[in-house]
Amino acid sequence: MFSYAGKSNLLQKIFIIVAIASGSIILTISIIIFIYFKRKQFLEDKKIEEMIRSYSTHTPKQYSYSHLKKITNSFMDKLGQGGFSTVYKGKLQDGQDVAVKLLNESTENGQDFMNEVVSVTKTSHVNIATLLGFCYEQSKRALVYEYMSNGSLDKYIFQRDLQVKNGVELSLSTLYNIVIGVGRGLEYLHCHCNTRILHFDIKPHNILLDNNFCPKISDFGLAKQCMAKESHVSMTGMKGTVGFMAPEVIFRHLGRVSHKSDVYSYGMLVLEMLGEKKCPNEEMGQSSEEYFPDWIYNKLTQHEIDGGSYSWGDTKEEEEMARKMIIVGLHCIQTLPDNRPSMTNVVAMLEGSVDVLQIPPKPYFFGPPTTDLLQGVAASSSSNSY
Repeated sequence: MFSYAGKSNLLQKIFIIVAIASGSIILTISIIIFIYFKRKQFLEDKKIEEMIRSYSTHTPKQYSYSHLKKITNSFMDKLGQGGFSTVYKGKLQDGQDVAVKLLNESTENGQDFMNEVVSVTKTSHVNIATLLGFCYEQSKRALVYEYMSNGSLDKYIFQRDLQVKNGVELSLSTLYNIVIGVGRGLEYLHCHCNTRILHFDIKPHNILLDNNFCPKISDFGLAKQCMAKESHVSMTGMKGTVGFMAPEVIFRHLGRVSHKSDVYSYGMLVLEMLGEKKCPNEEMGQSSEEYFPDWIYNKLTQHEIDGGSYSWGDTKEEEEMARKMIIVGLHCIQTLPDNRPSMTNVVAMLEGSVDVLQIPPKPYFFGPPTTDLLQGVAASSSSNSY
């Protein structure tokens, strides 16, 4: 018979053997997992390198992360921040100011990142922000854009107190020129690229202004490409920003998601610009539940009955600009995609005579988004206003 001490020693030996075996198994599994992910990262990096080489004539300059730290003074001057990225001001060696958009570290597919780089690089238009370079070092990803000295449109149409304080309130004619510029930029994306580019996040935060207040569309993080002869895309989720998102992006039975979804966002952008210029809440009252596009439609039709001034502009020319923008905006936010004009027709209406424009039917999808409606809506792209 074994003594108590002998049994105890045997149990200790068995425990040690089991512990060593378990530790070895865990270590082996850990090594296998480590090798798997390192190999996956290696293969992904190889794909990115091959993509860079294949688009060598199209992609902008590639920067190292250390170089971006240098040109931004270790990311000292923050221009704006959103949910997925932060934008910093930098200066290249030749003295050119740039905006460095540093993406948050995530599990985002590197190939998707490069697809975005390539798609934006393929664009060349006065109303599209110019991509000057990029950085891709495993989890470190960044985009280097031309610097827009007047920042983004949102601070000029939403922050009225700041406008008055700084003496930079935009005139109606300037807003009108911005509307036309954004329209031309969208028309270019939809019609004049080798592949149609659908932006899916047109809003004031993503419209940048240069020193002459020339608008440039930016932030293609949600953009989708489709064949030149097609206009619709397949989507498994919802893309965009609440308030500017087309109804069919949420309710697919209303129609196919297409370039007309950008048209809707553009129409809301135009009406927001006019609404903030007029500051409707002063007239409606802060507690009013009337939805803004509904308010502006009623104001337009009432004017057609009563006549008189729109009270948006100081001159007859500005009044005509305001009427154009209202009617075009209302055409763009029609509930069904097929009832909205193309961006080519939008630009033609804005540049044509106001006398030939007809007021569209009142869209029946009026009303701010409800809590139930917003459940499951995908997060919007970052708002990197600066």
